[in-house]
Amino acid sequence: MTADELKKQAAARALELVRPGMKLGLGTGSTAKHFVDLLGARVVAGLDVICVATSEATQAQALSLNIPMSTLDDTPELDLTIDGADETDPQLRLIKGGGAALLREKIVAAASARMIVIADDGKLVERLGRFPLPIEVVPFGLEATRRAVAEAVGAAGAAGELILRRDAAGAPVVTDGGHLLLDAHLGAIARPELLAQALNAVPGVVEHGLFIGLASGAILAGPGGLKLLGAIE
Repeated sequence: MTADELKKQAAARALELVRPGMKLGLGTGSTAKHFVDLLGARVVAGLDVICVATSEATQAQALSLNIPMSTLDDTPELDLTIDGADETDPQLRLIKGGGAALLREKIVAAASARMIVIADDGKLVERLGRFPLPIEVVPFGLEATRRAVAEAVGAAGAAGELILRRDAAGAPVVTDGGHLLLDAHLGAIARPELLAQALNAVPGVVEHGLFIGLASGAILAGPGGLKLLGAIE
């Protein structure tokens, strides 16, 4: 089974959690895209839901499938968000933001009664940090912010290179919110909570990809079947 087939398997299991009348948060990324596709087929078959997207890309995909969409202004409390993750540890602490949507993803997750992560089982790690940690920053004062972020990372007991994310053409990646991304290549994060707190205190940092205390459960698909972490049902 390919990685893409595993992601679709996790998405299909998550779809079983959806009930008529639910208010759903729709995640961003390759695994979440499978969930949105599957949800669209259910909507065509008569499923009644209302959804909020975590990115412009997911919004466009959902509308193309005739999924009823809302905003957090009109629907500020959600029942369930289904989203992917770049990494999860056994405690359901996550790194997200590989798809450059971490700010909206975190806002939507925080507005949800439950967040369920869907991914292939290669995303499960004993310690976060192998995947570069995305840090969303305002363009103004970028170098000053980068230095302050480096100090915060060091104060939290981590170390590594901070790289401005660029697209294939070499231009800086700009998020849906008009911000830039610094990817922190840390290798390992011994104290995720401490690092999250340190980054939150840096002026110029809009958000970071450490999702702590937000995920209720995870559905991880591997060659041996599905692995469930936390509270799924």
